[in-house]
Amino acid sequence: MSSSKGLRPKASRSPVPNDGRVPVVGRFFPAPVTAKVPEIIFAFWVVKILTTAGGEATSDYLKSWGNIKGGGAEVAVFVIGLVMQFRTRRYRAFAYWFLAYAIAIFGTGVSDFLHLDVKIPYGGTTLLWAVILSAIFWSWYHNEGTLSIHSITTQRREAFYWATVFATFALGTALGDFTATSLNLGYLGSGILFGVVILLPAMAWWRFRLNSVVAFWMAYVTTRPLGASFADYISRTRKLSGIDFGDGPTAVVFAVAVFVLVTYLALARPDIQQTVDGSSTGDRLGAPPAG
Repeated sequence: MSSSKGLRPKASRSPVPNDGRVPVVGRFFPAPVTAKVPEIIFAFWVVKILTTAGGEATSDYLKSWGNIKGGGAEVAVFVIGLVMQFRTRRYRAFAYWFLAYAIAIFGTGVSDFLHLDVKIPYGGTTLLWAVILSAIFWSWYHNEGTLSIHSITTQRREAFYWATVFATFALGTALGDFTATSLNLGYLGSGILFGVVILLPAMAWWRFRLNSVVAFWMAYVTTRPLGASFADYISRTRKLSGIDFGDGPTAVVFAVAVFVLVTYLALARPDIQQTVDGSSTGDRLGAPPAG
């Protein structure tokens, strides 16, 4: 599933500077010289689902440290991921997926905090994050004229992209818990449900010409409850409809799997976005600078 067609870029309607830099952030981090996100290939979806599963298990494990230590660790990993990603000037597999993994952890933590500590029911947190995600999409398209991942070539668009990713992780966490517990499907049942749901946008794009950008984001949102549901099924106790492997061991298994696949992506580079003439963006712009 690609997101290269539909919702074509328009002239930016944002009142901020035309160079695409984000105020304050632009003073500390360089502007991109080419696309900052990977091409959408099969491996992308595999790593994305593994990342969502690993983030869920890691966040659940860190909860055992308490809100201060566990929450502080999640914030620290998130900040490190942001710095790593925004200091690069083009797509780097390790930086990109480290931030995605960090958001998987932190987004889960924030969503769970709203339910466990603020006492908002899963249905309420699901609705809340759906509204936030819709607002981000609206603001992104209103200012940039496109939601395509092939347009992530400015700092401002990258900021919109990662804000969207964060909201999808938080929404997916709430939605997965809602179906598993509030609707009593259990974690395995929820995983199977979302395994079917994620095929719908792909089929609609393939057979019924659904806009590819819309199809991409529909599938992207679904990866979160899909991966998280299976992670919870593996890690949670049998009393909670799981198989009781434990949060820590589950987190380690998924982290290792993600590391192996991202190492492959970093070395083989099959996910570098291509230009219209068929060359990679890195080739077209010359040898990459340090960072």
